[in-house]
Amino acid sequence: MSDAAQPTAADVRAAAEAVKAALDRHLAAVENRTGEDDQDVSAAFNALAAAAEVYDERLYNRYDEVTPFEIPEPDDSLPPYAGPEEPHALSVLIRRDYAVLEPERLLAQAQRIADADDDVATAAGAAAVVGGSVHAALGVLFGEYEPDEIASRHKEFGLEEGDSTLWVSAVDELPEPGEWLASPFEQADPQQVVCRFDVSAVFDEDDLDADDDLEEQEA
Repeated sequence: MSDAAQPTAADVRAAAEAVKAALDRHLAAVENRTGEDDQDVSAAFNALAAAAEVYDERLYNRYDEVTPFEIPEPDDSLPPYAGPEEPHALSVLIRRDYAVLEPERLLAQAQRIADADDDVATAAGAAAVVGGSVHAALGVLFGEYEPDEIASRHKEFGLEEGDSTLWVSAVDELPEPGEWLASPFEQADPQQVVCRFDVSAVFDEDDLDADDDLEEQEA
């Protein structure tokens, strides 16, 4: 940027005053909010973010300094919620990814479960249940343990965790028993999601990058 295009000290000061005013408006909107999706709060938040971004840019261009504030990017992972304000029924959708890191460990653990099952051993012989089939081993493992227990003990079973997500979705009414079993995830509507919780290694990487940046600034 040329010297002629650089903001003046007065420009930086004006941007700082705009941030102060936007802070006051945001606080007033929060203090008078009428609900979770108050439009005044949302508008004040966006105005504050925009004012802070302008100030940050002018401060850097004029003085080669930065602010300690990070403006969050809009969350585009889900569309705006369009479900009932007070849901009377919920659907919880869970996805957990695993890599089969140690097939031998998985087979051994599944075989141990099968050997301990008297009904299986009597009917077909436990050794024939698992054998060398990872498919059969997974069937035995997930048939024996709840998903939460497998998640907490995944290393014991030769598995490595990948990403996971949990969606709590509002539904108009509880479906009839067996109604959605043929296609359990087909009717998942992102606009009905009340809240979601994600676990991913990418979040840890972001934290590490932030720590590295902080160390560089302090050096």
